[in-house]
Amino acid sequence: MRNIWTIAIREYKHYFASPIAYILAFVTFLALGGYFFLNIYYTTQSGGQAPPPGVDIVTGLLVFLFVFICPALTMRLLSEEQRLGTLELLLTAPLRDWELVVGKWLGAFLFMLTLIAVTFIYPIVLNLMVKPGIDQGPLLTGYLGLLLVSAVFLGIGVMVSSFFSNQVASYVTTFGILFVFWWIIRITSQVVGAAGGGVLTYLDFSGHFYNTLLGGVIEIGDLVYYLSMTALTLFIGTMTVEMRRWK
Repeated sequence: MRNIWTIAIREYKHYFASPIAYILAFVTFLALGGYFFLNIYYTTQSGGQAPPPGVDIVTGLLVFLFVFICPALTMRLLSEEQRLGTLELLLTAPLRDWELVVGKWLGAFLFMLTLIAVTFIYPIVLNLMVKPGIDQGPLLTGYLGLLLVSAVFLGIGVMVSSFFSNQVASYVTTFGILFVFWWIIRITSQVVGAAGGGVLTYLDFSGHFYNTLLGGVIEIGDLVYYLSMTALTLFIGTMTVEMRRWK
């Protein structure tokens, strides 16, 4: 556990030593701030006819942005180590392969946790503006969903990063996988319908978030799905690193 935490802290600090953390944070808060303002402005101008906005205007957009943010956070984690040749040095250290992979993932997750925590300012402001306040159920489950989705997305990113020594290839591949699991599978399952959409519906990342967690509902199946997918991606990443050890 000590090795995992050491790697995680190193990676977490590295984000703030490079422009990527500030660029991603700026883009995220710019998009959230603009969308938040437009919703508040529309509600104000409607003269009370439009329903007051809920916390989903924050969580719904933020989870959409994760599709673009997470590949950028993970594209260098293992790819850069391979390109620089430092991965071989790490593999000769008294460090287990799974500790390396989980440590890299945890460092990225801590950064995402920081980013998500800062966005909590929007629900606070919204709660002060809406009378008698926003629904606390969707607030809690929505942010729980953000943590689960980011964990899976980062797991996929770390897994893909173990495949390549090129950061651009890692980003494009990770984004492609997220695009398929977040949009394409959902659209396909709706087209196929009940005849063959059961498996696709289960594999749909967005469905487990939008259908339950975003609306204030927690289902054990959703939690198991996200956690098991995270574990699976980290396991595949570990196997990939282990195969490099024996080359």
